[in-house]
Amino acid sequence: MATRDDAGFRTLADQLRSWSDERVARLLTARPDLTTPAPHDFGQLASRAAVRASLSRALDTLTRLELSVLDALVVAGQTTAADVRSIILAEPAAVDATLGRLVDLALVWHTRDGGLRVLSGVADALASGPGASGLRPRSADAPAPDVVAARLAEVSPAARAMLEHVVDAGGEATGGSARLTVLPEDAATPAEELIARRLLLPRTGGGLLVAPGEVGLALRGGRTTTEPVDVVPPIAVAERSAALVDRTAAGAAFEIVRQVELLLDQWGAHPPHVLRSGGLGVRDLKAATSLLAVDEQRAALVVETASVAGLLGHRADADGNSVWVPTDAFDAWIAEAPAARWATLVRAWLESPRLPGLVGTRDPAGKTWNALAPELASYAMAEARAGTLEALASLPPGQVLAAGTGLPSLVEQVAWHRPRRPRSRAQQVAWAMSEAAAFGVVGLDALASYARVLVAGDDPVPALAGLLPEPVDHVLIQADLTAVAPGPLEAALARQLQLVADVESRGGATVYRFTPGSVRRALDVGWTAVEVHAFLDAVSRTPVPQPLTYLVDDTVRTFGTVRVGHAEAFLRADDESALSELLHHPQSRGLGLRRIAPTVLISTIPVEVLLPRLRDLGVAPVVESPDGTVQVLRPDVLRARTPKDRGPSLRSVRGSARVASVVAAIRSGDRVAAVRPTTPATPLTPSGALAALREAIEARVTVLIGYVDNQGVSSERVVDPRTIEGGSLQAYDHRADDVRAFAVHRITTVRPLSPSP
Repeated sequence: MATRDDAGFRTLADQLRSWSDERVARLLTARPDLTTPAPHDFGQLASRAAVRASLSRALDTLTRLELSVLDALVVAGQTTAADVRSIILAEPAAVDATLGRLVDLALVWHTRDGGLRVLSGVADALASGPGASGLRPRSADAPAPDVVAARLAEVSPAARAMLEHVVDAGGEATGGSARLTVLPEDAATPAEELIARRLLLPRTGGGLLVAPGEVGLALRGGRTTTEPVDVVPPIAVAERSAALVDRTAAGAAFEIVRQVELLLDQWGAHPPHVLRSGGLGVRDLKAATSLLAVDEQRAALVVETASVAGLLGHRADADGNSVWVPTDAFDAWIAEAPAARWATLVRAWLESPRLPGLVGTRDPAGKTWNALAPELASYAMAEARAGTLEALASLPPGQVLAAGTGLPSLVEQVAWHRPRRPRSRAQQVAWAMSEAAAFGVVGLDALASYARVLVAGDDPVPALAGLLPEPVDHVLIQADLTAVAPGPLEAALARQLQLVADVESRGGATVYRFTPGSVRRALDVGWTAVEVHAFLDAVSRTPVPQPLTYLVDDTVRTFGTVRVGHAEAFLRADDESALSELLHHPQSRGLGLRRIAPTVLISTIPVEVLLPRLRDLGVAPVVESPDGTVQVLRPDVLRARTPKDRGPSLRSVRGSARVASVVAAIRSGDRVAAVRPTTPATPLTPSGALAALREAIEARVTVLIGYVDNQGVSSERVVDPRTIEGGSLQAYDHRADDVRAFAVHRITTVRPLSPSP
């Protein structure tokens, strides 16, 4: 006979078969935890909807109202929509809309007689979490509400207080010494008053008393909750100019783009090393804070965002060490307009699971969290950011969070929309607000106008571009060897100017200073004196001052007077002709020889490689020590220690043990296959299994048992029973070659085996 759950699944499967493709697509979009089945396999879809992990993920996406409606269905059992509306303290229209969504999510289904029922497993998944009323399900033969109310009116105040305490504590209590069969007129204690009037029902086994759902509903006035569940908590707000919010946010947006560009430019030339754990070192993060002139949290946000946006990656340097460097996408990103660059960063931040707010703090083990550490992520962070921005978007322009009370009220509203999210929600919302302010999404604790466009799913670039300052193509060079940029420079000009001058201060007008070192930096990358002078003349709106011209000329005059090259070895001889002959020898091209003096040659290959190759050319060189004397070398005679016989290695012992275990398992399986009957054995009750095992212990025979483990996996074991104590069988397991414990209530069959041949 099919169980109620089986019948329910078939009914739900029939419903799904009747759905249109569009409705099924909406279900799969709303429930990404469900694996998309074959178009014809809706029974498999219904089965997946009952999986506990899938249910938990689906419940995580529900609001407090939706969870409360589900809880009401659990309390009411199989019921009608009208009954649900009567026991939920919410507007009927809101309840009907919620029921429709729960049906679309396959969490509630219509029975064959037109009723409503929650999917199997929802009650366990709800448990006592957010949205749960704490009431137990109504009894199958529950009396009418007026009958329950009349019984409540008959009990004493002490009995009613006891009943209210039991209901608020989860609906269960111990019976103690109370009589379970007593008439109302014979009740001597408050507990017996409640038992006599069936307001507390004895539970089979354990001596527990339970308050059925109809009693809890009567105590709460016929509702599952005492407060409305469809009222969204309001946000405490204050008035502030929308134009001021936009200007403040736009300034922050421009600054975050500049900081990402500055950091990646620096790391492109001087990349930091990747830690063995995969993160960024504390020293490198502190260097980034000095470069950007920000605190550690802001620097961590810049680094993490550059990484999730695909602008920062790691590769091996010339020495084979892994380092953090900009990616190829950075070159394309830097060529875009500032507003487009900002949009790329913010979209990556919104979808990122990273937790930059934890950087610098310590984990439970006392270890400091590093930026870019792989473990520094949470699946709930992206949802916290989205929920925070959606709540802010509900405020009209001109309203901002109130000082002091605004953030707690925002947390409360976000919690109403996702009650089952982690306990760190308040911290995550605070992080989301801080990061949104750093990105210019929020200004003065309100959503900017262009950010509203972003939250709505449209392109915010045109709206932001009108608020950002126009880039300038010139600077004002002054006589004190500084240049002032009267606004944000064009990207190409800024990169060229940073090459020939050092940034002295940033702000509304960036100040650059020319130094011998900065000019030499331009010469190192191939600029000539003519190119430096031409660049300064082209970018300055003021005449180039004479001190700067002298600085450039003096730096060029001393540049390159001393040259440094690479050499691994040198060759010195008094005979110049011998060195000339060796230098022009046809077979010496691979030696990397170059004359630097009439009697000196240098080579780019190491001495230990150069010596044998010179001898192959017929030269008899000797090695010269650092003090100029001839160094005589005798090859050392190398020896190795004779190994001792230490017996079998640990690897061989493990291998032998593994082979023995496999052989034992194969033999055990052969014995099982030899005695397995052609028809399946009838499952035993726990008492029958207990009796059969005791007989096997007395007869000292080997038996084949069917066993179901904690995961519900059934298997057959060949065992030698030894003792039974406390509902547990101690037996020698032939497969494991060890004495194991088996729970008797999980043993389904017991069959004696004939002795092994």
